Amino acid sequence: MSSQNDSTPPRTKRRDIYSATMKLFGSQPEPAFDHPDRMEKIWGRVWGCDNDVGQIRAVMVHRPGEEFGIIDPTKYIEETGGFGGPKSGWYWQSEEIPPLSEMQAQHDGLVRLLEAEGIEVIHLEGVSGHRFKSCYTRDSSFAVKGGAIVSRLAPRLRHGEELDVSRTLTKAGMPILATVSGTGMMEGGSFAWLNSKTAVVGRGIRVNDEAIAQVAEVLARQGVELIVVDLPGYSIHIDGHFVMVDVDLALVDPTGLSYTFLQKLKELGIRAVETTPEDNPWIINGLAIRPGKYVMPHGMSAGTRDELERQGIELIEIPYDKMQLNGGGIHCSTCPLIRDPV
Repeated sequence: MSSQNDSTPPRTKRRDIYSATMKLFGSQPEPAFDHPDRMEKIWGRVWGCDNDVGQIRAVMVHRPGEEFGIIDPTKYIEETGGFGGPKSGWYWQSEEIPPLSEMQAQHDGLVRLLEAEGIEVIHLEGVSGHRFKSCYTRDSSFAVKGGAIVSRLAPRLRHGEELDVSRTLTKAGMPILATVSGTGMMEGGSFAWLNSKTAVVGRGIRVNDEAIAQVAEVLARQGVELIVVDLPGYSIHIDGHFVMVDVDLALVDPTGLSYTFLQKLKELGIRAVETTPEDNPWIINGLAIRPGKYVMPHGMSAGTRDELERQGIELIEIPYDKMQLNGGGIHCSTCPLIRDPV
């Protein structure tokens, strides 16, 4: 109860209380959301990536499962050279449909390799219905500093994967910094880090300007430049033409990249080893699990192998041809959630 001798007007007293409270317990914008100390304190660990070659600490995958049951081998479409149900929206883009068990065996081999490297493997949960492209977890989200950006996938077959990945990331404790919205179309296979201050996105049939603007806004707040590269023709993702294998070394298919981008790599001090017609094109769709240690499918030519090994790259080959028949490779099948800085 106020003293009878207290002549301070109630409104002035409230203002003084608020002022004192703000001085003692006021707003604190620093350190930034993605600062390691803040991440550790609030989120339990330093989530996210600012490069594509640092030691992977956590990665998200999805083992092919019951969702493949929708694939009907009697629904061959001659025009596409594959199988599909236009009304329901599913499609299989290869002429061969392998047994599910063979795909699972190859995916299991990849997971065993990752776990043997001390990498925490987080499995995508909740996959149902016809979403058999969910095994390519690279596309439904990708990591930036401090958290993840959830994509908005382009083809009807993949609509709804955003829900599964959002729930899985939240359960794992990873912050979701943004979800591509509106009419934006974005898939993580067309996003790559070049260094901690520079990333690239491939614009094409699966990534449009609206999504690029949304991603660029998140990165700009982190002081990161987003380079836009136009992909040729019906090329889907940039990871079919470009992948980082070491801090300053990339494996590239120059026929799928613009000259200006190849020059930009040189400006950034990134050397490029170019593939040849003798190489299996899927070797670019591999994964650097730490600087200079690269996992890829079989099929690298002797010349390309010699050049990479001359550059100090350790190459690990695993069978992945059955998984590739679904339209994605090792890079597509892995979504790094935490990488060490380099």
